Amino acid sequence: MERLRIEQLQATPLFGAIRDDSVVRLIEDARDVRVERGGYFFREGDPGSSLFILQSGSVEVLQGHGGDAYVIHSLAAGDFFGEMSLLDLAPRSASVRAAEDCSALEISMAALYRLYEHDVEQFALLEMNMAREVSRRLRHAGETIEKLRRSTG
Repeated sequence: MERLRIEQLQATPLFGAIRDDSVVRLIEDARDVRVERGGYFFREGDPGSSLFILQSGSVEVLQGHGGDAYVIHSLAAGDFFGEMSLLDLAPRSASVRAAEDCSALEISMAALYRLYEHDVEQFALLEMNMAREVSRRLRHAGETIEKLRRSTG
């Protein structure tokens, strides 16, 4: 595995403080995915068995309400998405659409389980990295809701 690629991944929020050997273990079977602008990585309600690390491009995270879909978040290269289905084992809670041509690395739930079997401490750290990001996004959503409430209320 190329040293530069490992370092690039370790610079992302998902792989912060994850050792080289654990990064290699996680991505050795990872799939490179390309989605053209306007295409979807997945849709709200789909079963989820992987997460994605965006390597290039940007995406919009959309949720549907009353037949309409609303952009709730935008993500860029280095960000990851799809982790919620791996944490709560529920269907996808949102759709992710490419805002421009994208490439991403897809990591399966099976790869996470292999890391768990090999090194539970590294697995726990990776799960904490995912949880931190979910927490950040939840805080941001709360702040956005509060701003909207104040502006309409």
